[in-house]
Amino acid sequence: MARAFIRLQRVLDLEAQQGYQNKAVVGGIRQFATFWVGQAQEEAIDEQDRAFIEQVAEVLSDYGRLPGPEARKKALDNLNVRLKQREERVAALAPAAPVKPAPPPRRDTAVAKTAPPPPKPQPKPQAKTAPVKVKEKPKPAKIVPAEPDPEGLRQPVTILQGVGPKVGELLAKLGAKTIGELLYIFPRRYDDYTLMKPISKLEYGEQVTIIGTIWETRARRTRTNQIIVESVISDGTGSVKASWFNQRWLVGQLKAGMQIVISGKVEQFLGRPVFNNPEWEPLEIEPLRTRRIVPVYPLTKGLSSNKMREIMRTAVTQWAPRVPDPLPTALRQRLKLDNLTEALVQTHFPDRQQTLHNGRRRLTFDELFLLQLGMQASRRDWQSQPGISIPTDESALVLFRKQLPFEFTGAQQRVVKEIANDMADGAPMNRLLQGDVGSGKTVVAAAALLLAAKAGYQTAMMAPTEILAEQHGQGLDKLLTPLGLRLALLTGSVPAAEKERIYAALTAGEIDVLIGTHALIQEGVTFKNLALAVIDEQHRFGVDQRQALRDKGTPPGEEKRNPHLLTMSATPIPRSLALSLYGDLDLSILDEMPPGRQEIKTRWLATRERERAYAFVRGQIKKGRQAYIIYPLVEESDKIEAKAAVADYERLQKEVFPDLRVGLIHGRLKSVEKEAVMRAFYQGEIDILVSTSVIEVGVDVPNASVMLIEGANRFGLAQLHQFRGRVGRGAHQSYCLLISDAATDDAIERLSALEKTNDGFVLAEKDLEIRGPGEFFGRRQSGLPELQMASLLDMELLELAQKEARALYQADPDLTQPEHQQLRECVQQFWEHAADVS
Repeated sequence: MARAFIRLQRVLDLEAQQGYQNKAVVGGIRQFATFWVGQAQEEAIDEQDRAFIEQVAEVLSDYGRLPGPEARKKALDNLNVRLKQREERVAALAPAAPVKPAPPPRRDTAVAKTAPPPPKPQPKPQAKTAPVKVKEKPKPAKIVPAEPDPEGLRQPVTILQGVGPKVGELLAKLGAKTIGELLYIFPRRYDDYTLMKPISKLEYGEQVTIIGTIWETRARRTRTNQIIVESVISDGTGSVKASWFNQRWLVGQLKAGMQIVISGKVEQFLGRPVFNNPEWEPLEIEPLRTRRIVPVYPLTKGLSSNKMREIMRTAVTQWAPRVPDPLPTALRQRLKLDNLTEALVQTHFPDRQQTLHNGRRRLTFDELFLLQLGMQASRRDWQSQPGISIPTDESALVLFRKQLPFEFTGAQQRVVKEIANDMADGAPMNRLLQGDVGSGKTVVAAAALLLAAKAGYQTAMMAPTEILAEQHGQGLDKLLTPLGLRLALLTGSVPAAEKERIYAALTAGEIDVLIGTHALIQEGVTFKNLALAVIDEQHRFGVDQRQALRDKGTPPGEEKRNPHLLTMSATPIPRSLALSLYGDLDLSILDEMPPGRQEIKTRWLATRERERAYAFVRGQIKKGRQAYIIYPLVEESDKIEAKAAVADYERLQKEVFPDLRVGLIHGRLKSVEKEAVMRAFYQGEIDILVSTSVIEVGVDVPNASVMLIEGANRFGLAQLHQFRGRVGRGAHQSYCLLISDAATDDAIERLSALEKTNDGFVLAEKDLEIRGPGEFFGRRQSGLPELQMASLLDMELLELAQKEARALYQADPDLTQPEHQQLRECVQQFWEHAADVS
């Protein structure tokens, strides 16, 4: 009998001797089952035996819940009968013992002489033994080299064995209608059964995969009304607790006795290791026995992990060799990249961690290379168009700087020079000016507007809201009107008669700088000679809107002229993302704050300290200041445990601040209503503005000194920094209060980082590190293809891809050389789905 079953029989016998008190092993029969089942599965002889072992484990796991000795005796008696049957079955399958020569007979000699010779032992049927041996050490599917077959890759997935119409519909939901698309549905993670760790050997802070049996699962509600589902998992060497937040349905899935695979970061709680929100899935015995790296694919309802892996193995084996490799051989060999077939095979079904790394590196490079090639094409197309050369009037810049009440920072001097050099060139400028809140972007833009106007050209600045446009108008009026420039403001609320006057003056060249909203790109707005367009908060405008403003540079009936374009953003992004997302733009960064600007003091408070926060807000308002209170939701939700703006607005107005003026703004209000509320706050008619994230980019209110953010853990780090940037705009010391009972390590990391620094670029890097590139913007960036691999964190590959793309475009800008034909098709396919979704 196998050792596991011998041990089981001894435990059952001892339990019977002790009167079925569930004391045969320390911790009870259920605990014994948690480590017994793994050993028994390793000794199983076939699939029927594996199923039987699972049934035994289920009986053992439920043993302690049985009502008393009689019920337990009955359960173990039944189990003993089945164990006996299993023993008989195993014996029947075993080969006959070798027959030894018979000793000399002492009696019944005649019978012995006439008895037939004993039969020779027959080998066991192959079907009964082969599967066990094969599964102990499975060999990767053999990949047979094949000719590229682009047409075959466009066939529907339903031509694959095991993929019928219903499964085809499920794969389509994952984005795979064709075989080629299916090959690029990559695993979302891997369970590495070669690196499994016992629970007793876990170390804090490591990313690890473990297997074990669930002892129990329960749900509890915290003091902050969160639902936490907790499972205790054991592997025989120890136990660990895993917790999932606000996922009550897991109680019905994570049942006691279930064998499970857990992947995540080992964290510490009360001196014990725990997992918070780990990835999980039911244990499959075969990968554990074979000790392989197992891909875990994205799934949809009706499609199991096993079925998806089976489909992917078929697709990869048959079709990965048929995918054309777009990279020129010389480039691939020089960069030491895998060929595409090998990369696809190892990314889906890796032999080991190093081959997985190599495969993902090749596929990541492909994405970044195709992205950069498309951007190089866009950059070349833009710069090949006729531009307007604007000479740099140094005397005008000297006068401009002399009238300022402050000195330029070194970063402002550098960026103004970069812009001036671009505009003096014959090619049209396409530059992104990026700077943190308060870094002085508007003054830099004013210098550029001045240079263009002094050269005899018109300029325009477009902002996303009327109040922001008015704010720019007031600021630029103070900076540029004293130097002789003629300014005008054009928004949707400007009276019709005034609009007509502006239209006429603009066409006649009597306006040097036109500031406004989307109204600037409406029909009827005609410039005489627009040479520079500045777009503030560029991410708030779509590709078509930005292009419409560019097109205003060419009056009707005249030869095409392309104005210089300067876009501005107050949302700091890491350099790696800037390289990826703005590879077709030149980048200027204001990475230095003006001297004397006060840092915003930031404090993180628990929800029980909310009254302290309210008292602080009241104290600031008594001093004549104003405050924001931000909420993650507009209205309360049954699915999300978080405070809502509408409900709390009423509570704040009636119960907390009944003597103060409280306003409300959220995304469901009409634009006119939002403008009215913001204007009232700007003009000091509202003391406290209750808002959702709609306030993230908005009006400059110098008198606002407090930003209180409810449910701060529900916002990203960059977004929290943007909220904070709404205060600290005036001469008063400003504060940001974060209200949250952070329950995860990521939330704690975000809120702690915000307390430590006001540097938006440091926080942007931290946010990218925590959330990863896929969630950094919250949605796909306008006009760019989606990236399948988590590639934007790899600066080495980013810079390498950009360098190689530039070199290739210099050598073959149209990709017409024979070795670049496939690459040209891939670039077109990669970019064809890029759409403006803003």
